[in-house]
Amino acid sequence: MTPPTRYRARNRSIPLAHHVPVPADFLLHRDACSYGYFRLAPNLWTPDTRTLTRILDLPAGPVTLHLTQPPGGGRGDAALRGRPLRIVPSRPLDAGERAEVSRAVERMLRLTETDAHLRAFHKADPRWKASGRGRLFRSPSLFEDVVKTVTSCNVTWPGTIAMNRALCAVLGRGGAFPSPERLRRARPSTLRARCRVGYRDTRLIALADLFARGAIDEAALCDPARPDDAVFKELQELPGVGPYAAANIMQLLGRYAFLPLDSEALRHGRTVLGHLGTDREVLNAVRAHFAPFGAHAFRSYWLELWAHYEAKEGPAWEWPLPRPPKTPAPRAGRRPGARAARRPPSEKPGAHTGAAARQGNPRTPRGE
Repeated sequence: MTPPTRYRARNRSIPLAHHVPVPADFLLHRDACSYGYFRLAPNLWTPDTRTLTRILDLPAGPVTLHLTQPPGGGRGDAALRGRPLRIVPSRPLDAGERAEVSRAVERMLRLTETDAHLRAFHKADPRWKASGRGRLFRSPSLFEDVVKTVTSCNVTWPGTIAMNRALCAVLGRGGAFPSPERLRRARPSTLRARCRVGYRDTRLIALADLFARGAIDEAALCDPARPDDAVFKELQELPGVGPYAAANIMQLLGRYAFLPLDSEALRHGRTVLGHLGTDREVLNAVRAHFAPFGAHAFRSYWLELWAHYEAKEGPAWEWPLPRPPKTPAPRAGRRPGARAARRPPSEKPGAHTGAAARQGNPRTPRGE
């Protein structure tokens, strides 16, 4: 369905759409479909129209945004590169809301990363210069990034998709991602039974409480004057955040020197890089392999993984829409609606499959 582009009020036609400038090298389909979070609710990428749809919970109420990059002159990517983004909201926005939407979009698509920053990465790893890759998709807020990271630990990727979809449907206003205030008011039993977050229930509530109270200083975490090691250590003090999760949050903050080594890194090290030995030996070899890229190590690592996925599944912007969740049939001998017995969370990483890749980023994290 094509979103409306104008709003009629008192016989006046008011344009809904506004535009956001982008860096000269920016391509929406390439740079939005660059990291698995673009597949997680409340984000939705429509391959046929190359539209990124996102629900944001603004103070005046939730709004659904439709982002496209209309072409200019030329053909193919040349007609799109550097063209402004067109944002069509589901309702009229005032000036303050438009500014808030623009800030959210800038963070999601890393539009504030300068051309010079990308050139430095391409100088460190020239493999990605021709394709222009380097920007990796993230969430509109650090809070959402942290929650998405925690819900990607010790679970298969389809499980991560299901958890984030349920968090938006159960706790989010109008299908948006729940705010820290809404999540911290949730009952652990609700998170377990309806959002299927398992052992993460109290950790997510504790995280939300920290963000709601303003106890997380995002500006300090992003301050380039602070050493990476200090930020990495601070992140591990957050509930539910261990070394893997902290390393992943580092790159979501724009700090790319750390590698979140998980079972996908282990698979990549064995099958693509050809390393042999124990799990620890292979992961150490993977770390050493990407060490020469220094401050850009994660981007080199991730884009190498992503290229491997796309070699098997096709360009990420052409991946089909995620399948809707299946409604499980009630177990025999159990009345409909009855709660299942609690089971301890598995600490084993799930196996990657081709089907999981079609659901989005086929990450299968090794642990927190």
